[in-house]
Amino acid sequence: MSVEKTITDLLDKINADPKGIQGMSVVYHFQLSGEEAGTYQVKIGNNQATYSKEALEEARCTLELSDENFIKLVQGNMNPTTAFMMGKLKIKGEMGLSFKLQTILQTYQA
Repeated sequence: MSVEKTITDLLDKINADPKGIQGMSVVYHFQLSGEEAGTYQVKIGNNQATYSKEALEEARCTLELSDENFIKLVQGNMNPTTAFMMGKLKIKGEMGLSFKLQTILQTYQA
């Protein structure tokens, strides 16, 4: 599965049932390496999530990882804490938002 398909599938689930993002207003950047390298932006606000294949706004939390690990993370096949400790995931910005992202991902993985 591609990074773009992974993101759009996740956002479809979020926007169909925004309970996991209620009251949030945040921009995340995912700086990915690998075949699908680039910066991907996810913006959450007004009980909906949108995606852009470039950094259009300043992010409060940026996650750096490989495209393969990003897909594993979103699908629930990689523990974010373990990935961080092993250096497979780097976080810049507000650390608390990375924990909130983990909660969001867990909400929509089922």
